[in-house]
Amino acid sequence: MTGLKLSIVLQGLALFLFGPVCEASSLGLTVHAVPLDSDGGEKVQAFFSAIAPSPCPDLSGLCAKGEDCLVYTTSSPFNGTKPMPNWCVRQWQKTVPSNYSATISLGSKTEIYVSMKAGPNIRANNGKLNQPPYVALLPPLRARVNCPHDFHLPTKDLDGDKVRCRFARPEQGECLNCTQHSFIELDEEECMLAFTGEAPAGQYFIYLMAEDLIPAPTISHITDSPLSSIPVHLSLTVEKSSTSCSEEPVATGDTPKDNSMLVAMPYQELAFNVYFVSQLESVSEIAVVGPPELYRTGFQSVGPLAMMTMAWVRSENKLARLLPICFIANTQSLQSEPRCVWLYQREARSLPQGTELTCTKTEMILVLPITSLDGINLAELQLNSPTCPISYNSTYLTAHISLNGCGTKTVHSGSELVYTNTLQSVHPYTVVSRQPSLILPLACRIPGIQARGPEYKVSMPTEVQTFGVVKFWLEFHRPEEGPVTKILQSRRKRRQLQTSESNSTSSELRLNQLDLYVRSNCSVPRAELIVSKCIESEMEDFSVFHPLLQQGCLDSSSTLPVTTNQTNVKVYRLDLGNLKIKGSTMFIQCTVNLCIATMPSQTCPNLCSRSLNSNIMVNSVFTKTYTIKSGAVSVLVNPPVTTTPDSTPTNPTTTSSSSTSASSSTTTATTNINGNNANTNNPTAATITKPTVAQNNQQNSTSHAPQQTSAVVAGVILTTLSIFHQNIFLL
Repeated sequence: MTGLKLSIVLQGLALFLFGPVCEASSLGLTVHAVPLDSDGGEKVQAFFSAIAPSPCPDLSGLCAKGEDCLVYTTSSPFNGTKPMPNWCVRQWQKTVPSNYSATISLGSKTEIYVSMKAGPNIRANNGKLNQPPYVALLPPLRARVNCPHDFHLPTKDLDGDKVRCRFARPEQGECLNCTQHSFIELDEEECMLAFTGEAPAGQYFIYLMAEDLIPAPTISHITDSPLSSIPVHLSLTVEKSSTSCSEEPVATGDTPKDNSMLVAMPYQELAFNVYFVSQLESVSEIAVVGPPELYRTGFQSVGPLAMMTMAWVRSENKLARLLPICFIANTQSLQSEPRCVWLYQREARSLPQGTELTCTKTEMILVLPITSLDGINLAELQLNSPTCPISYNSTYLTAHISLNGCGTKTVHSGSELVYTNTLQSVHPYTVVSRQPSLILPLACRIPGIQARGPEYKVSMPTEVQTFGVVKFWLEFHRPEEGPVTKILQSRRKRRQLQTSESNSTSSELRLNQLDLYVRSNCSVPRAELIVSKCIESEMEDFSVFHPLLQQGCLDSSSTLPVTTNQTNVKVYRLDLGNLKIKGSTMFIQCTVNLCIATMPSQTCPNLCSRSLNSNIMVNSVFTKTYTIKSGAVSVLVNPPVTTTPDSTPTNPTTTSSSSTSASSSTTTATTNINGNNANTNNPTAATITKPTVAQNNQQNSTSHAPQQTSAVVAGVILTTLSIFHQNIFLL
């Protein structure tokens, strides 16, 4: 007994020393420091982004009265479910001294120690204040035991300086209780973290400093002296896993490249899609950390495919000029490489003196003094549409810009509706010109209270509007007796089969094959049923299961497809001998969607095809993902007859589980394996014996499909939610 107590104490001590640090720590932090010219850089506008574990902390006490401080609230908060527990992002800005250290409380459970040295430093090459580097905040990182992994930290510097990263030094007051982990290595010059894989499962915290240095020749003997040091906090959750170390989801298709840059003009809408393919497990979420009011919509995960659309409208804001967006695809046990995109808010000059921009209900009227366009070739000036005329004389340039034409775009900025256009120089492609160019953004803002009509709120059709009230169910039939797969046999073969079965006195005679029908009631033209996963288990809770389909691909050893010309039904022939079922019953669970190709010449994706491309998802509309389960399905030729409460004999061999999109309710119907309905008074009715549940995989539910195992996926396919993706940001 004493030895047992000692073992428990030692295990607890080991967890304290080597396991997760402190649950009060944040899961990530970056600070973007912008020196204030008004006081020579003695103070900076600090933009904080922090990741806190759920429950999400309240920041009501973060800004004291009278401080230059702003907490960002957003209609679309950043949060995620992996790693557990859930997490969320909190963002705020505050004017602080350029050399700053403080302990910041996020709610009552999370504390963050921050230390930075941001100047002031006057640059010798231009006489301006030095701009500290920017480091993008990555979503919480995940890795697996014994699986080495590298993590690149995206950095930018507005001065063009070299950025390096190093571990924070407690002796210099840069961090508290920040022990350096032996299984984390750092390439300082490349800002690359390397996880060796040699760590027990747990959650770990990494404290870094990012520094900017004036680039110097490699032969120079000048000592590297950083201009500023900015804190970067990261978390790494190490998880146990039995899968290969190379099975992570992969970004593909038109997903922006890592560390790419998008330029944002005033009131411009920037939008892009991200695509992932995951051959082992379906993507459960695309976790994102970005600027306030970044729209994320259209997340769809179908088999090995996943996508999401992101959009940001540059309205009037006090944010930093560089805004990173970082995203990661998470599955149940895997995580993709992180990618980051930078939004650059280009500085825009105010309208030249004497300019008049008048907004009416139908047009913008621009009057621009010619004296403000010195050196500009007026003949090269165009609006978004070159068909919209521009007139000018020796004094003024004039343009009447239709709100419904001239290339005018409509975006939302908070509650305002904004019409935007741009007057700019367009040089002929054949001419190399050194003349100055003009880029003049124009905008008319309409307050939300005045913005009425259908164009103020553009929304996607709902699932019911597109597909109707959908239902899904499972059926099981003998190969020669199913409604779709009925095989025409000679009477002699039928008699032989019946004689063989009738002469058997064993109640344990087993079926060799059984046809699984996955069905939907949808009758919308061109709607196709897609089955991405099916599993079989002898246990109703599917705690132990055998894969039949994974990521849209068949397990050839036990499952074969049966061709049918019906788009709302899929049929699979199960080889019960290969399944090696020990008991007399089994349970089946499948994951399904409905899909409509948006063009008549196109088809919905074959999830296991080799000839796939990223446009397939863009050109398809999907329902939510549903999980349907069967009741107990007998694998015996002559299953024992059971008695229901109304004394109707039934044989629970053929099972039908149904799901509706409206109520998500299901029932389990039973039919005699020989095709004779148990209720002799109504040959088309099935006797209800047991309720089951069908869930929408993308919503909270009481039951989920178990973790997926390895699948054979030969191709890559990328897909998008809807043809309406260009409008869904305006919700």
